[in-house]
Amino acid sequence: MSYLLRGLAAAAVVTSFLFAQPALAPSASTAAVAADTLLSQGKPATASSIEGTGFEAAKAVDGSASTRWASVEAHDPEWIRVDLGATATISRVKLSWEAAYGKSYKIQTSADGSTGWTDVFSTTTGNGATDDLTVSGSGRYVRVYGTARGTAYGYSLFEFEVYGTTGGGTGDTTPPSTPGSLAATATTSSSVSLAWNASTDNVGVTGYVISRNGAEVATTSGTGTTYTDTGRTASTTYTYTVKARDAAGNTSGASNTVTATTQAGGGTGPAVPFGSHVIPYAAGMLTPTGSQATIDQKVIDYYQQWKSAFVKQNCGNGWYQIISPDADHPYVAEAQGYGMVITATMAGADPAAKTIFDGLVKYMLAHPSVNNADLLAAEQDTACKSVNGSDSATDGDMDVAYGLLMADRQWGSAGTYNYKQLAIKHINAIKASEINPNTNLLTFGDWSTSGDATYNMSRTSDWMVDHFRAFKAATGNSVWDTIRTKHQTVTASLQANYASTTGLLPDFVVNTNSTPKPAPGEVLEDPNDGQFWWNACRDPWRIGADAVTSGDSASLTAARKLNTWIKSKTGGNASSIATGYKLNGTAIDSSSDPAFFAPFAVTAMTDSGSQAWLDAIWNKMLSTPISTNSYYAASIQLQVMITASHNHWVP
Repeated sequence: MSYLLRGLAAAAVVTSFLFAQPALAPSASTAAVAADTLLSQGKPATASSIEGTGFEAAKAVDGSASTRWASVEAHDPEWIRVDLGATATISRVKLSWEAAYGKSYKIQTSADGSTGWTDVFSTTTGNGATDDLTVSGSGRYVRVYGTARGTAYGYSLFEFEVYGTTGGGTGDTTPPSTPGSLAATATTSSSVSLAWNASTDNVGVTGYVISRNGAEVATTSGTGTTYTDTGRTASTTYTYTVKARDAAGNTSGASNTVTATTQAGGGTGPAVPFGSHVIPYAAGMLTPTGSQATIDQKVIDYYQQWKSAFVKQNCGNGWYQIISPDADHPYVAEAQGYGMVITATMAGADPAAKTIFDGLVKYMLAHPSVNNADLLAAEQDTACKSVNGSDSATDGDMDVAYGLLMADRQWGSAGTYNYKQLAIKHINAIKASEINPNTNLLTFGDWSTSGDATYNMSRTSDWMVDHFRAFKAATGNSVWDTIRTKHQTVTASLQANYASTTGLLPDFVVNTNSTPKPAPGEVLEDPNDGQFWWNACRDPWRIGADAVTSGDSASLTAARKLNTWIKSKTGGNASSIATGYKLNGTAIDSSSDPAFFAPFAVTAMTDSGSQAWLDAIWNKMLSTPISTNSYYAASIQLQVMITASHNHWVP
């Protein structure tokens, strides 16, 4: 039997990542700088969490010594951030602690509030009261990042004051050097990929400004030197330049001009290039606030990080694999399925998408299940040899089949691989070996047969309703409508009878041959098998993906029930989404993990009154660094970002 390690192991990965921050020696004194201007008072403030109503982040920058921000209790790390509204030279930070103070904390600055956090002060010996710190740095955003509490409670500040100068101050006025050797590295019928040589700066480059035909169209964050301009018109010539920008807002001269012409429509480019939005969502579905080009670029940026961390060619043979350092084996079917869907989606933004996809197909074909050779063996070791029974896992197979259908739509099936034929073989194999014919519900894999104790069990995160729709369209077999409807009916029943307040689904369902109900305890992986835990965390995304693309009433109802509860439960604070819940809404673990908070962005899209809530989750995703130790969380967040940006589509 095949499954992944979740829970404590994954939580430990996240915890170790969050604590793996560079530490600097303290460099502050308690002397105030008389000429400084208070910049933070009344400015927008956010925090990783709040203890409850009345303790919001804004209370720490309101100028009142009688109000305060307070984080949740007994949890590290926590942070509070203020947006100064413009890049400033920071010279002083004053912290007025309540009794719940930070023993170990940092003061950090950033140009955009999501990347490039720079330490300007660090201590491990804080003792509360008032810390009046002389610092030296620049940025628009300033945060206090606490890693160890001084008490058993949380972190709490009466006032968080940032002093310095903006505009005509004496800060950095030196622009970065001009980017060099701008070149168009690839084109499709709807995109142009660019690359250039990095600029240098006396302090540091924080991003690049891309101009198309003389108008600025996008700004990147960080030091990356590539950009893909999507949504272009076929057979059209465009000109580009690039400028570098630093944290103080200084901008370099323009690079050389490069001209690129997109390919003719119907040529070798993908049919549904990323960022083209040619397949619309159902009416009324929300999008994160901001320009579509900026939103799409954020997804591309995160994809590039994901690709660098997890897309590998470790075993030769022309294979590509998605590595899974946080699973129980280095390569698992779930990861390969994610990889196929993601790379097919990103065609047009990544010129190498088809090469990677074909390498994943080659790997899939070389690792058949021992029970049904048209399915993928679930687990491989470091040598890419199938192990642990060499049988299948349903979630991986569902995504493999879906990815193959996407590839057929993107590139056609006349090349090296007949994607459509392979997809139909995989779909038919899922029906034959991973559907319980008595219940029309998915089983765990082709190893779960009528003689196995798990045969009348199912995993809710496998219930990918949009995939069932695609399978029906590809095969013409109406059984997929029956299967889709059955999964939706059981979803509604579970929400009504076991989570009437929350709408949460459990990791695993038992008694599927009679009255389906949450697992009573550990049936496959964990004592929390009957709770909203490390498998079901994907359910808001999976349910929501069908709701936003199809507008189906059953999927919309299920998604909106989840959204209404989580928005109320957290008070609209995305950082308060816990790592796991009992079905009654009691948090299992108060920590924060992308695998749990990101999926709720998709359910938020279904509610016209949840724009601010959607934006909060989107910004939480953007401000959370990718963990290269957790393919699971990173892959979920990337696919949520794809869906939230209206780039998910059903073949």
